[in-house]
Order: sequence, then C-alpha cells, then structure tokens
Amino acid sequence: MKTVLIADDAIFMRKVLGDILQKNGYEVVGEASNGREAVEKYLLLKPEFVTMDITMPVMDGVEALKVIKKIDSNCKIIMVSALGQEDMKLDCIRAGAKGYIVKPFREGDVLEQVKKLNFL
Repeated sequence: MKTVLIADDAIFMRKVLGDILQKNGYEVVGEASNGREAVEKYLLLKPEFVTMDITMPVMDGVEALKVIKKIDSNCKIIMVSALGQEDMKLDCIRAGAKGYIVKPFREGDVLEQVKKLNFL
C-alpha cells in the first residue's frame, strides 16, 4: 500500500483527500496543517507521496515543496490550489511538483494525478 502525507490548513480538505485516497488503496500516514509541519512530517514519516495545499500559514506550500525537494530530489508532491491560483501551476511544476489539483475537485481528478506518479 502506497503511503501519503496530506498537507492542508483546512481540516475538511484533509478529510476529503484522505477519504478519497484511503478508499482507493492508499495509506494516509500523516497530516500537516502548514508548510513547516509538512516538511517536518515528511522527514519523519518518509511518505511515498504528498498532497500539498499552496496557501497555508507559517510556510506556504510552494516554499515547503522547495525545501522538501532540496532534501529529497526524488520526492513526489502533488500541489493543491483554489480556483484563481491556476497561475501558480507553472511555478509549482518548475519547483518540482509532479502534479496539480484545483479545488473544488472530484475523486477522479485526484486519482488521475496520483496515477501520473507511476505507482500503477
């Protein structure tokens, strides 16, 4: 079972993503409510991939992505953004994100991005 860390400042979004991923055979090994916590939990838990919200307190998702990529260049991170932040997509991909999901999303949107990580 592939492991995932979910980073989002909204409890509801962590729950929605967690439910989708668990229902489809992924194990949620941790959750983070800000970018700094995401970096710390990534180092501690070593998940096989991360879903990372862009807009979070303390450290935003883009900065957390960059920090994690410096530590582990092979990390697999899917960025999650709100409508209106689509202009961030290219910046995230350039920084090393492996996928990008726009809220509100459907289950199929999430699974499509996870499948692109080449686990299947």
